[in-house]
Amino acid sequence: MKLNEKAFSLACAAAFAIVWSVCSVVVMVMPEMMSNMTSKMLHTDWQIMGWHMSITSAIWGGILWALLAGLIGWLIAKIYNMQSSN
Repeated sequence: MKLNEKAFSLACAAAFAIVWSVCSVVVMVMPEMMSNMTSKMLHTDWQIMGWHMSITSAIWGGILWALLAGLIGWLIAKIYNMQSSN
């Protein structure tokens, strides 16, 4: 079975855009809690650096992550299709 590279790429981009949007809203609404959680997950102290996210940075970050996810999704589908044809 082959994957439709374009459809898989778009699905990856859409999934990352949704996750990024939800995460960005949570960071904007509860920055201290999210900073604390991130500190624990990454074994570092993010409280010192502070957490600032504007609407503009959330939008640009979402666009860039969606593009990157789409590119990676396309690459995964391409590699999968090359392997499945053998």
